[in-house]
Formats: sequence, structure tokens, C-alpha cells
Amino acid sequence: MVDEKDRAWHAGLGAWGDVKEVNSRSVGIELANTACHPYPEPQMAVLEDLLSGILSRWSIPPERVIGHSDMAPHRKSDPGARFDWRRLAWRGLAIWPEAGTHEGEDEAGFAANLERIGYRAPEVADAQALLLWAFRLRFRPWAAEERGALDAEDCRIAADIARRYPAKNGGSAAG
Repeated sequence: MVDEKDRAWHAGLGAWGDVKEVNSRSVGIELANTACHPYPEPQMAVLEDLLSGILSRWSIPPERVIGHSDMAPHRKSDPGARFDWRRLAWRGLAIWPEAGTHEGEDEAGFAANLERIGYRAPEVADAQALLLWAFRLRFRPWAAEERGALDAEDCRIAADIARRYPAKNGGSAAG
């Protein structure tokens, strides 16, 4: 346990947006869950309270709230497919794609949109597949286990998020 103003090595090496080393620019929140079950209501309620205060104290916008799997998909899988990002978004504490029939883009457009959102390809083999998995884990958890090829819905969601929440240079992150 470390005070919010102090630095800790809570997530290891990872990047988001223009922040190449997230640990130096973030407030980490650790949650206990095996990722096999939904997060319990009392834990989500406490998280919402804690996160609301952190965002307010540090002027962090909801688009800068990320999970370990967003910033380091080659090493991290939490908070996992059973985490309720949509619930946090409904409370203004994270982001979620809008429903709709907006056209997405092709594979090159998807990669560019991921970069605009904040995802950075790790320097490992199969980095693009890892990014797709991390993106799905966050925004299409029901499709994350498929590990299938990029599809039109991935492209549509990435275009929507990138249009509404492009990564800001040097912003803080929480997660």
C-alpha cells in the first residue's frame, strides 16, 4: 500500500498514449478476482467510490482510466473479461463505445485508431494479435476468448472510441 502521491512499481513496464512508462504517471488500484467470476457488487461499489475520488483529486479524465491489460498486453490480463467497464462508464469513471451502425475502417484504420486511443504495440512477436486481444478484453469481452481475426465490429468500436476519446499527450492514467 502506497500513498497516491508516492511512486510504486505497481504494474511493471507498460505504455499508454505518449506515456512510455506508466508507473511514473499513474495511480494503481489492485482488485482481487480470479477473472473467472464477475466482480462482486461490494467490490465494484468501493472501487467506484475510490476511483471517483482519485479522478477528482488528480484531474484525470475517464478516458485515462485503463486496465493492466491495456498498457501491457504482453504481460497482463487483468482486470479480465469479467470486469464491468460498462458500469464504470455509465458512472462517468471510464469509457465505453456507443451503440450504432457507424461504419468502421479497414485493418490499417483499426491499427491507427488503436494508437489514437492509447494502445501501444509491445516489442514482442505477434504484437498486433495481442493488441486486438487487449482491445477486445476491454470493449468486447465476450469476443476476447475467440482470439479470432479482426472483424467489422472491432473496427467500428475502435473508430468510435478514437473519435470520441483520442489519447491526450502526457496525461495521467489510473488502473
